[in-house]
Amino acid sequence: MTITRQDTDAVRAALRGLEDGHSSVRLRAALAVGTTPDPRFVDKLIERCAIEPEFFVRDMLTWALTRHPVSMTLPELLREVRSERAQARSQALHTLSKIGDRQAWPAITRTLLSDDDDAVARSAWRAAAVLVPEGEESALAAVLATQLGRGGRETQLSLSRVLVALGETIAPALLVAATAPDPGMRAHALATQRLLRDPDAEFDFAIEEAKRIVALGGSGQEGR
Repeated sequence: MTITRQDTDAVRAALRGLEDGHSSVRLRAALAVGTTPDPRFVDKLIERCAIEPEFFVRDMLTWALTRHPVSMTLPELLREVRSERAQARSQALHTLSKIGDRQAWPAITRTLLSDDDDAVARSAWRAAAVLVPEGEESALAAVLATQLGRGGRETQLSLSRVLVALGETIAPALLVAATAPDPGMRAHALATQRLLRDPDAEFDFAIEEAKRIVALGGSGQEGR
């Protein structure tokens, strides 16, 4: 394939657009890059993911990366999940979950699943649920269950959704967490059990009900 002067100019214009001060311009540039993939875009897309302040632009950057060959994006993304910058780790994990290539599974470490940054942890949980190899769901559930009770509503809801998506394989890990010393972990485990039994249940109702059970000294396991 011959690269013309016109092609080169278009690439340069798109790369400049990704750095523009206006989010609408960056969004259009990311859309253009994803519409006409080119190996020359990959490094800049990943670089921007780490620093882009606008959520909707970051999501378009991720989409653009999914339009490029996995052989080009995967090695770069695997490096990013080890970045010192939290946003770089989070967005790389999010992109890996969208690509869905299980070659990335070994990179989803316990360290990432328990990352101090809630956004990174949430991205790691979702990526893990997508990438986990068949037969390893129970082991993943046991690790994820150690994170029950952390963070605010968004983080707890995210973890419950990921656990429920793994299915009945999470039941033993939830039983252990439902009798943990930490009341927050117990309540979150009980709420997740409720969601597993009834996927249509409201999380807010389930967590408040679980907190009442814990406050009364119960584990929710009586009579089962």
